[in-house]
Amino acid sequence: MTSGTRSVSLLSRRTVLGSAIASVGLSAVPERLRAGFSTASIVVAIAFDGDSLLVAALDLSRSDDGGQTWEKLPAPEGGAILSLATHTDRPRRIFAGLASGGVALSEDGGRTWRAGGSGLPSGAVRALAVAAVLPDTIYAAVNGDGLWKSENAGQSWAFVMDRPWLVEAERDLLALASVKLATGMGGIWIYAGTGTGLTRVPDCFCRWQEVQAGDAMDALASGTALPPEAPLPAGEAIRALVSAPSAPEILYAALPSGVWSSRNAGVVWSQLLPGNATALAVHPVRSSQVIASIDDSLNQSRDSGTNWSALAVI
Repeated sequence: MTSGTRSVSLLSRRTVLGSAIASVGLSAVPERLRAGFSTASIVVAIAFDGDSLLVAALDLSRSDDGGQTWEKLPAPEGGAILSLATHTDRPRRIFAGLASGGVALSEDGGRTWRAGGSGLPSGAVRALAVAAVLPDTIYAAVNGDGLWKSENAGQSWAFVMDRPWLVEAERDLLALASVKLATGMGGIWIYAGTGTGLTRVPDCFCRWQEVQAGDAMDALASGTALPPEAPLPAGEAIRALVSAPSAPEILYAALPSGVWSSRNAGVVWSQLLPGNATALAVHPVRSSQVIASIDDSLNQSRDSGTNWSALAVI
């Protein structure tokens, strides 16, 4: 992290949502490539499309040269983007969850968009994840509702899971990651970040449970669970959560306290970078390359979070 980076005040997810909704109606005309990227607006989502980088704030921007220059892309019809999802097996395909509700799809790297199919309820789509081994299967978290699934790249949707019950209340899902692990039913878990912490469900969608050491399926069947050895900070909102496709046991999370990482599928977490983190992404092939929006800058690490450099600083 460069010494010139300065802090900003903590932002609630409601503030992030409100700022995103305020962008409805912005021009949909792409700008020419421009040097630099301003994070004057809150970055709410980051994604890799192959080696290219996508960043959603008040605008959607794309860099094809590692952040040296950026192209402003048109917004999907219907308003501001809250979440992004891509898959390495579907280059240039981008899913965007909208603050006004629904999911938009681009097949050309974000330069044109079409509306997703029917079935989703009304409500902001706060989080998206493409299934780890099924690139046409996508999960969407709908504000005030629950977890929804499409098996045909967003053409139609079906409800799969209620919101988790955590800390005496049903909690909205703020972040999603599809993680290929041997202990999942069929080898897949859906990890979810909420306003109060981390949870997960196998893709049988039988029950949300805490991340823990040991055989998770045995614990799921017995109803007992060991506490995680070194969990994320209690009570903090998890604003973004990603799994490295090339190394699924490696997870990264963005919290108000900074960027955190786990190298054993969420059992033990360590802080990589302090600050107010709002979004992050990990490269689909190089699991050590991470991009994070923290405080007032877009930052990159190429060594799994040991060292960071600023891609953009106000």
